[in-house]
Amino acid sequence: MSQLARQLSADENALNGSPECINLTVKPDEMWWGGSVADGVMMPYGGSPFDRDLSSADPVGCVEPGSPSSQSSPLLISTSGRVIWSDRPFAFEFLNGQVSVTGHDIQALAHGNCLRDAFMEASRRFFPPSGHAPAWQLFAGAQYNTWIDQPYRPTQATVLDYVRELLESEMPPGVVFIDDSWSPSYGTWRFDEARFPCPSKMVQQLHDWGCSVMLWVVPFVSPDTDTFRRLESRGLLLRDASGNTAIRRWWNGLSALLDLSNPETISWISGQLDTLMSETGVDGFKFDGGDIRDFRADDLTFRPVEPVDMCEAWAGIGLRYSCNEYRACWRMGGQPLAQRLRDKPASWDDRGIGSLIPEMLAQGMIGHPFTCPDMIGGGEIGGSVVPSDIDQEFFVRYTQIAAFSPIAQFSASPMRVLDERHLAAVRKALQLRDELQPTLRSLVDNAAATGEPIVRPMAFHASGLDTVTDQYFFGPDLIVAPVIKPSATSRTVLLPDGSWRSPSGDLITGPATVKVACDLETIPRFARVLAASSDVG
Repeated sequence: MSQLARQLSADENALNGSPECINLTVKPDEMWWGGSVADGVMMPYGGSPFDRDLSSADPVGCVEPGSPSSQSSPLLISTSGRVIWSDRPFAFEFLNGQVSVTGHDIQALAHGNCLRDAFMEASRRFFPPSGHAPAWQLFAGAQYNTWIDQPYRPTQATVLDYVRELLESEMPPGVVFIDDSWSPSYGTWRFDEARFPCPSKMVQQLHDWGCSVMLWVVPFVSPDTDTFRRLESRGLLLRDASGNTAIRRWWNGLSALLDLSNPETISWISGQLDTLMSETGVDGFKFDGGDIRDFRADDLTFRPVEPVDMCEAWAGIGLRYSCNEYRACWRMGGQPLAQRLRDKPASWDDRGIGSLIPEMLAQGMIGHPFTCPDMIGGGEIGGSVVPSDIDQEFFVRYTQIAAFSPIAQFSASPMRVLDERHLAAVRKALQLRDELQPTLRSLVDNAAATGEPIVRPMAFHASGLDTVTDQYFFGPDLIVAPVIKPSATSRTVLLPDGSWRSPSGDLITGPATVKVACDLETIPRFARVLAASSDVG
């Protein structure tokens, strides 16, 4: 049975039966990962009281009700090799040396004695790798999203001008995202002819420049449109508890939603997207929305499902397209889906740059290795920004994290918002990313085959560093410790056992604490020299 068919045929007993509760004693120094990526800054759990209900829409990492949610999964894994899993959402609490989990069909097991052992066993049993990765062009070079420079008003001319400026400034060709409002209305998935008179010609020009093209789509349908009327008459729109077509508020206003529990709805939206690809030549889609919060437990659906299942069904559509991107996702670990972090503000705190590493680590620990740390500089920036709006140092440090991530996505054009000194630092980071391409290609292939994340917690390969979340392993043999503090002139890096070499050639024997001097172009990192024999990718 396919992933999508399996999740849409959920057992009604699991939806309506009485929940069960299990309690486990947290071992000394045992730390746990899992749940919602938006809680990444709270991970690993175990040292302080914490609770989360995974059927809830807005995790604690969200600043206020209605903030964007993120990827989540009914999974907890520990540094002692323990795993807690359910096919359904559960609530969990860490308190007084205990972890309590309440839900349906909860499974608890132990395998090995470390975080990697727990993850690999959970992956094998519950979200096995598909053997496939998203298209390589998502990882190679850089990505460019029109959102910051052209919010709600992209046109054929402005998209081409945006990309032309990037390429003429010697930025590498990459994937171009045409974001919100390229279509005449939501759900009417064709180019707005007034603003895109010849989209196939535009796409061909971008292809000639070495760029792939992706379009932003959502599961919403604008009311009072021909599309709305046709879908409503066919029963393909979600109905609320009263039996009326549900009209929900989202960040762009009020819209109807597709009933994603209906196979005919899935066929309709897939047909719309397939037609776009065949008629215009676009390469894939950015699937936005579909958050758990968009759906209600008492909605009337074609099949009996929970809100999490609708979120998962939206993600299932992306499996048809090798060029894809998601920000909200339920389960789907091990699948070839690119997962972007939720939109970030341009701030130095744990809402902004301080959340990038912890949340990417959290993505990997629930089975999503193909991660993107949002748009460089933060996707929450509104309007067409001017250079005075940009903290240029912040933009550089953000780029450096993205350079040593699976996916690096720009939106605000670096040439437009940076002076020569800061632009040079961005170019240096992209040069290092280019040199990293063979390693990244190997790690992407390994993730597809084994499920192992690309960005990994220190505890994945090193005991004793279980709570370190401001540095990470990029694969098994490179430790990256980006600068995430303003005006920093140095930063401390913790190295585990083994021999490690800095970019300057210094050889350090771990365990060691190293203080690295940091100018604007520095990305502290250390490569393993005499790695012990290992089967990690």
